[in-house]
Amino acid sequence: MKDLLLDSGSFLHVGCGSRRSDGTPFAGLGWQETRLDINPDVAPDVIGTITDLSSVSSQSFDAVFSSHNIEHLYPHEVSLALSEFRRVLRPTGFALITCPDLRSVCSLVADGQLIEPAYNSPAGPIAPIDIIFGHRSSLQAGNLYMAHRCGFTESVLVASLQEAGFLQVASLTRPAFFDLWALATCESWPEQALRTAAARLLPVSVA
Repeated sequence: MKDLLLDSGSFLHVGCGSRRSDGTPFAGLGWQETRLDINPDVAPDVIGTITDLSSVSSQSFDAVFSSHNIEHLYPHEVSLALSEFRRVLRPTGFALITCPDLRSVCSLVADGQLIEPAYNSPAGPIAPIDIIFGHRSSLQAGNLYMAHRCGFTESVLVASLQEAGFLQVASLTRPAFFDLWALATCESWPEQALRTAAARLLPVSVA
């Protein structure tokens, strides 16, 4: 198997928003980024949706990076998006995905903290209601792209990737950050290669 972590590669940054490669786990690794977003205001390289990547050729990227996108889909659209991720990946490729972790967020809701700040972000205090349904201030300002229409726990995310045809999934949940991460491969990788990829690209786990 080609060692994608030592060789330079290309990755499709879906739902990029205003972020660029220097704000992704691929920063400093020599990868070439192509940015895709539904919103033309963020000046993506490709305008499109994650459920329809028809403007992207099959098997044309070494990786797909999706940060806080899939929770914006309706539940029935998740399999479409993940299947599209797999389609545009080369056989040696992988998807790197992060999204909110409903299990850790709902623990705050169960404690009566639905609208209490869970953490502070550059956009201001973020409460569980923002994580579950979408950032209220952005929605109020008219950015309805920020609405959340589904959600995931670690087991549901892993199962969704497997159902979409990914053969291996290394996953991570970070309760302190209320997020999930998954690295999913198109082919079966040697265990050490998967461990190396996870160590390089997944964030450090925080209890």
